This record gives sequence, C-alpha cells and structure tokens, in this order.
Amino acid sequence: MTAAAAEGPIRIIPVESRAEMKRFIRLPSRISAHDPNWITPLDMEREEALSPKKNPLFAHTEVKFWLAVQGGRDVGRISAQVSKASGPGGTGHFGMIAADNDPAIFQALFATAEGWLKAKGMRDVLGPFNLSINEETGVLVKGYDTPPMLMMGHDLPYVATQIEALGYAKAKDMYAYLADITQPLPRNIEALIRRPLPPNFKLRHLSFKQYEKDIESITAIFNDAWSENWRFEPLTAADTDHLAKAMRPILSERMVWFVDVDDIPIAFGVSLPNINEALQGLDGKLLPFGWAKLLWRLKVKKVKTVRVPLMGVRKSKHCAGLARAVIPVMIIDAMRTEARKLGYESAELSWILEDNLPMRHLNEALGGVAYKTYRVYGKTLA
Repeated sequence: MTAAAAEGPIRIIPVESRAEMKRFIRLPSRISAHDPNWITPLDMEREEALSPKKNPLFAHTEVKFWLAVQGGRDVGRISAQVSKASGPGGTGHFGMIAADNDPAIFQALFATAEGWLKAKGMRDVLGPFNLSINEETGVLVKGYDTPPMLMMGHDLPYVATQIEALGYAKAKDMYAYLADITQPLPRNIEALIRRPLPPNFKLRHLSFKQYEKDIESITAIFNDAWSENWRFEPLTAADTDHLAKAMRPILSERMVWFVDVDDIPIAFGVSLPNINEALQGLDGKLLPFGWAKLLWRLKVKKVKTVRVPLMGVRKSKHCAGLARAVIPVMIIDAMRTEARKLGYESAELSWILEDNLPMRHLNEALGGVAYKTYRVYGKTLA
C-alpha cells in the first residue's frame, strides 16, 4: 500500500494567502529536519524573496506557488514560472521543489505545475530555478555531506531520483568549487599574476562612497560578460537596485574588486561571507534570541568561509590576449589575499557551468575541488 493510499488523497492547493505562504516557506525545514547539513534560511529573507511587492523579478516573470496537502498536513511544494516576454512555444520553469519521499506527491505537484505551464503556451520546462537562473539553481546531486553556502540549495538524495522518474532528463550540470585559501598559490599562477599589465589597468576595491555607481557597473559587466551563457537572463535596473539593498549589510569593500581600464570598469569579482555558518540552529528565526546569536557568530566567533557568487570580464578589446587570461586570476588572488587577512579559511566559487572549461580549469589550477554538483532538468511538455 502506498503512503498516499494509507494517509488519504493528495490535494494540491494554490498559495494565495500570507498564512499559506508561511507554510510554503517552512515546509523544507520539516522535511529536512533530520539532515545534519540542512540550514534553514531566515524566514524574513524568504518572505521578501517570494513577495511580488519586494522582489523585482515578479515585474517580468509570472509565478505560481502550490502546496501538496495529505492527511491534514503539508507534504510538498512547487512553483512554476514563465517570463512575461515568452511567447507560445517557449520554455517555462519549475522551482522551489520540496516534498516527502513519495512518488505520488511528486507526480501530483509536477502534474499541476506542468499543466499550468502548458496553459500558458509553454512547450518545454526546465528547473529547478528558485526563482530564476540568477538565484538558486538546480537540484543537488553530489555533495550531500556538507552544508550549503550562502544562496545555494541543499536537497535530500531522493529528490533527483523522483524528478527523473517523472521523465525529466539532465539539461545541464553546475559545479561548486571549494578551495583552501590558507595555502599558497602554485608557482605558475603566481608568475602569471606578477606579469605586468599596461599602466592604464587599475585593480581597486568597491567604494561605499560610490556604491550605487559600482553596483551599476557590476550589473553592466555581468550582462555583457554572461550574455552568451546558457539560458542567460539579464539583470534589470530594478534587479540592480534590489541587489544593492540586499547585499549592502553583508558586503565588505575589501572583498569586492574591480579592474578599471582608463578609469572604466571592465571586470569585477564579489565575495560574501557565508552567513549560513551563523544560521545553523536558529531555525530561520531571529526572535527572541536569534538576533543576538547571529550577531555574536558574525562579529565575535566569525565565519570561516566565503562564497564568490559573481565574477565577470567584459567582452571588449581591452580584455583580449594576456589580459583575458590574467584578469580573472588577479581578481581571485586579490579576494583570496584579503579574505585571509579577514580570517577566512576557505572559499567556494559557484556556480560554474559544466561546459565552462576555462573557468573550471582556472579553479582547478588554483587548488579548487568540485565538491558539489547541481543539476538542471528538462522535459518536453506533451
């Protein structure tokens, strides 16, 4: 007898009220409660990320959320997304997948999401994207034995198996590389870094005095550098503003670097403290004592890991030849050196597409190990 038969029918309900959204947000914590590597995200952060009033993504993407309910309790959740620019025959997305290990629950959730996408005229579906490729992407398929870094997902091993059983196939893998930054760089990398660049090249920190301008530069470089990447989605001006406000509390000027040519930014790298280290055991809540614990862990105990979520080099004549090879290494070296001074011990560079061989080889040359793999699945909608 299946779990569904034993516990009653599975109902799929749309998330429409604030109370239902709170249930939607809290569900993964219940499902992963016995996973020692699960980190519950802050409720307030998730509420903002999934709010049409606060996340600018909703201005250009139509999103729908559902809960699966069985025997009076929530047993699964899923989202579906369609870009408002997509026409008939396009590709829709699913995301936010979490459910008990029951094929009937997964089938009911995906049937609902796929039905909604087909009604919107979509021909194919890719995912998970939570809620876009510029946010949490993919299902974890390798690296279950360590907790996730800031803004990276974590899934139980059966999730990928259940998705594949529904006819989904691998579309693309992404890797997270982990490096011990207390170790010196290989001699050949050191030699590459020390080679002189033209005098009009300048390596500099982010400046809070021109914060908005520097964030705009990050967005412009990102949109240029990543424009030919798989499933690229550009950041909009509203995305930039939201990004600036969200990142400001945890950004350090010393951990964000630019390369300017003739005072024009042509490359950047961003590293952020892995605050997931400080969130362990808080169960997503800052009250009544979560604030004090979080601040103590960040300011006194301090986290030991950082994540590099964003890097980019413009596709311009300034970045040809030696410059294109040296600039990413210069930025990574600068971030590593500064991170060591601040007491960090390891850094994750993520995520990196499986076919982005130059960046993968660079990470491996710097001592990085691909310790986690995230997979995006695809399917043609019948």
